[in-house]
Amino acid sequence: MNNSTITTFPSLLKYAVENYPDRPAYAYVGEEPVTYSNVNDKVDALISLLERSGIEKGDKVGLLSANMPNWGITYFAITSMGAVVVPMLPDFSLTEISNVIDHSDMKALFVSELLYKKVVESDVAPDLIINIHDFSSFRSDSEITFNEDDEPRKKHVVHENDLASIIYTSGTTGKSKGVMLTHKNICFTADKSRTVQPVNSTDRFLSVLPLSHTYENTLGMILPMFGGACVYYLKKAPTPTVLLPALKIVRPTIMLTVPLIIEKIYRNKVLPAFNEKRTTKLLYKVPFIRKKLNQLAGKKLLRTFGGELKFFGIGGAKLNKEVEKFLIESKFPYAIGYGLTETSPLLAGVAPGKTRLQSTGPVLEGVTLKIDHAGKFTGEGEIWAKGPNVMLGYYKEPELTKEVITKDGWFKTGDLGLFDESKYLYIRGRSKNVIIGASGENIFPEDIESIINNFKHVAESLVIQQKGKLVALVHFNHEEIEQHYKHIKEEVSHFVDEKCEELKKELREYVNEKVNKFSKIQLVETMHEEFQKTATKKIKRFIYA
Repeated sequence: MNNSTITTFPSLLKYAVENYPDRPAYAYVGEEPVTYSNVNDKVDALISLLERSGIEKGDKVGLLSANMPNWGITYFAITSMGAVVVPMLPDFSLTEISNVIDHSDMKALFVSELLYKKVVESDVAPDLIINIHDFSSFRSDSEITFNEDDEPRKKHVVHENDLASIIYTSGTTGKSKGVMLTHKNICFTADKSRTVQPVNSTDRFLSVLPLSHTYENTLGMILPMFGGACVYYLKKAPTPTVLLPALKIVRPTIMLTVPLIIEKIYRNKVLPAFNEKRTTKLLYKVPFIRKKLNQLAGKKLLRTFGGELKFFGIGGAKLNKEVEKFLIESKFPYAIGYGLTETSPLLAGVAPGKTRLQSTGPVLEGVTLKIDHAGKFTGEGEIWAKGPNVMLGYYKEPELTKEVITKDGWFKTGDLGLFDESKYLYIRGRSKNVIIGASGENIFPEDIESIINNFKHVAESLVIQQKGKLVALVHFNHEEIEQHYKHIKEEVSHFVDEKCEELKKELREYVNEKVNKFSKIQLVETMHEEFQKTATKKIKRFIYA
């Protein structure tokens, strides 16, 4: 079997087992991995369990769990028998979980012990609920048990255009929609992603993003199988105390992240090291010295990540410009990609060493992108996509599907962008987020937020329009302010509040010096709590708009 014939999950699993039977496939950090041959045996046994439980082709089966080896095994068992997997984000609320269970017509659900309590509180939970840790039933009266020696009772025929997964987005615009992806949608994207970054059996992935999100799902679980790579999972959330030891143990060659992760590292670790002493702070302002210092910082950062990292993928949101400048000058092996859940997800991407400031790179091989109604002078317009990775549509939402997919197959991304002369794609922002100024000019809030987030002690921000005024909602890092002014002996909490008021005034002047006259901030408001975010750490704008 060659790669071009891999358009379904059963054929992908067969390919991996034939070519990499004894290679490690999945593991918890620090534990013995299961091999691709082990995975295949467990998938067969789990298919047998689902058959005996009455699950048939086309039935919807939910998956609610943090990342673990059994997550991938469950995913392949469900899809290899022609059933449809419905992954849910572990941080979904009870209401969101109930809505997905009900809307998807779920017949069964795999859930972790930690998240089971959310499910039992739902009055629409399916009768068949399976513990993903050991595949036992959460229903004590069930007579159906998991046996590792079991095999499927019948041959399951799966076609490339069969529905494989329904992914409910937790987006920035509100209502969650069920994105229907086929076997071919996902397998095609994973296969073509290897043209951006080849993967082989010596590669080690360290997974830090939720597998229930299409970004980590396609590129962090399906892609490694094409090359026989191994994926390592954390048993706890990727906090520094958990992540740093894991990096030393795994020494990953490939990681997939979101901008927030590297932006936090830059602001909390890199910049403070340069600003600690007055001499280095002044030297850092000299361009050629800054580049040398950044290169030294890049080498240190690479050692922190285990020393063998060759691909640090960043996607899911726009990367801050200042942070990207550091990554370029430090020669850190970062890569950028652009995509959506509806496109399985990758549409454009670029490998380390080929990146360009603020660009998501060229179009993915086999995909076509065009700029609809491009501006005569700016070249900007809505990005439309066509290719084997475009979804079937939104589950039970034919009218909504018609709004985003044209009769001739173009998917309207809702993102505004343009191509340069080398066909590198640049994203300007979401069309729904664009603020129309008093004279009809387009104001991109993401551009202003990028400037705000570079200001001292700012953790995150959101720019909205209120009564015709541009307002910046800003969350300051209170711990950082306290640490910075710890030498002051007066009551810290009162001081921090006063300092935030001063910073608001400074911030407004700082931003307005750097933007055009249409994008000037008229008001800065302090947010005392962090903004609510999606799985890829994008702020849920609809809550604050």
